[in-house]
Amino acid sequence: MHIGIDARLTYYRTGGISTYIRHLISELEQQDTTNQYTVYHSRKATETLPTRFQRANLWTPSHHRIERTALSVELARHNLDIFHSPDFIPPRRGGRRHVISIMDLSFLHYPQFMTTESRRYYNDQIEAAVAHADHILAISHATRQDVIDMLNVPPDKITVHLLAADHIFKPQPLQAIAAMRQQLDLPAAYLLFVGTFEPRKNIPGLLKGYQLLLGDLPDAPPLVLAGNRGWLFDEAMREIEGMGLGDRVLWRERILQELLPPLYSGALVHVLPSFYEGFGLPALEAMACGTVSIVSNRSSMPEVVGDVGQQIDPDDPATIAAALYKALTDTNWRTDQEALALEQAARFTWTETGRVALAAYQKVMGN
Repeated sequence: MHIGIDARLTYYRTGGISTYIRHLISELEQQDTTNQYTVYHSRKATETLPTRFQRANLWTPSHHRIERTALSVELARHNLDIFHSPDFIPPRRGGRRHVISIMDLSFLHYPQFMTTESRRYYNDQIEAAVAHADHILAISHATRQDVIDMLNVPPDKITVHLLAADHIFKPQPLQAIAAMRQQLDLPAAYLLFVGTFEPRKNIPGLLKGYQLLLGDLPDAPPLVLAGNRGWLFDEAMREIEGMGLGDRVLWRERILQELLPPLYSGALVHVLPSFYEGFGLPALEAMACGTVSIVSNRSSMPEVVGDVGQQIDPDDPATIAAALYKALTDTNWRTDQEALALEQAARFTWTETGRVALAAYQKVMGN
């Protein structure tokens, strides 16, 4: 088979889907020595993903309004058996068969949390995309069920395709944690959120929960918010400034990738109170570093953490406060949970992610 993989998004973004694309290609390179692959980059990308696979450049930008048609024209001469679109939307004709990956359906669940541009791109095309795809890879059981329930896709057309934490995420030595704290100017004890600062992540709800926690535990450690600014950040900031938390909340932006493992490892607890996550990778990264994660009781997050940590109601800040209180005051419980977190994280591997994708390719070609 000649298989094409759309890697254009790695030029435009880091993390998220770009991380998935990089690991998927790396695993396919190791696991499949039979089939031919072409990795499609943006023509603007100077980076070539480290792989023995052939590279090809595409002029069509990601998320363009005529992307499906323009991409079809560019790919016509490549004679692909399969074209894999990791970012939801396939071209009208990229190969004989089309495989797509669906990260989540947040744009259908919470359209108010999306930019107008993103809402238009995904909402206007998702039904055509799932109908056109020969097979769909969903990154969690929750996402698979959403695709069935919200888009009426036959269950046998969807395979669960779980993600994993990068190999760099593991418990860090005290020296590495100390160096990170010095570089980021952090105290010895802190609570941690990692992610984009956008409405779906429920940062105002987290801070309301933290504010309640301070009422019962005035000497609670500060809350570190680590990530990058996203959609509606300024609006959220106006709400947050009215809470009067001052230096009890520490914002740290544009964290270098190599600092994330010690950042997770040094935290007393990690919290992900999102309204919706297609997978919830920060929770898995935290557990891989031996840190307990408190997550919402919605979408994919319960299946990622399993029985580890605690689950909260993202609409009820009191549940966030209660979970943080337990994590901070019950040290025996937290120590037990840290060991269980490492076991749970080890269940997710990129090797399995690659194996599932390869099996899907073989299935759609009847091999």
